[in-house]
Amino acid sequence: MKKLLKAASRILPDKIYIALKYRMRLGRFPNLKNPQTFSEKLQWLKLHDRRPEYTQMVDKYEAKKYIAEKIGEEYIIPTLGVWDNFDDIDFDQLPEQFVLKTTHDSGGVVICRDKSKLDLVAAKKKINESLKTNYYWQGREWPYKNVKPRILAEELLVEKSDDGEESVTDYKFFCFNGTPRIMFISKDNAENTYRDFFDMDFNEVNLRMKAERSPTPLKKPIAFERMKYIAKEISRDIPCIRVDFYFVEGNLYLGELTLFHNGGFFNGEPKEWDYTLGSWIELPKK
Repeated sequence: MKKLLKAASRILPDKIYIALKYRMRLGRFPNLKNPQTFSEKLQWLKLHDRRPEYTQMVDKYEAKKYIAEKIGEEYIIPTLGVWDNFDDIDFDQLPEQFVLKTTHDSGGVVICRDKSKLDLVAAKKKINESLKTNYYWQGREWPYKNVKPRILAEELLVEKSDDGEESVTDYKFFCFNGTPRIMFISKDNAENTYRDFFDMDFNEVNLRMKAERSPTPLKKPIAFERMKYIAKEISRDIPCIRVDFYFVEGNLYLGELTLFHNGGFFNGEPKEWDYTLGSWIELPKK
């Protein structure tokens, strides 16, 4: 079914494609007339909540302007450059460490920790493959449809553990019409990944997605209350959005704005959370 769906992805209407992909991913068809779960409501929002500003919010370059206007430039990850073509990048002008990412998708990322060891051939291949794709077709996440494909270079944010391992911690807040309700802390790029979920009083909750919980209890981040406040400001009047932060060397940065977590396909345990998260989404009137 996966191959057939991919082959027909450009000709199927959004509603039919979403229903079929939902069936393939979750084993059942979604109730799009009266959605109840987190997954169903996110699919409904793909079809019916199409505000023009969402395109700017998911564009990794244009989102910086949106964030700056909302909360201030100090929360933006420093930009090193933006280009339409890989061959336009002057690597001599970039620092020894940096991140390349495409502005219009999820996954088109090249992390450079040592410029002298960067495989330019592999980097160009990955970035160019990403530039050729339109992320909208994968899950019909409408905001991505008209994002201009570009290449963005940013400063590399890293933390070093006591054993010398380099990683960066993500703080991801699920917000509903200006109300942060739940968040998770992850180290997705560390050698041993984990994800731990907390409520807004920093009490750990039993939700699990993909990775296991940390083997040691996590401390409440110093900037936790500031993250909550910013997440509240960013998410006002938006039915559901995930606001991601990094806190590195005392500086708080807003990473990305995600309207459809995991493409809108709930992958957590226990499954009751699909209904709990869904109950927090108030769908706008059509």
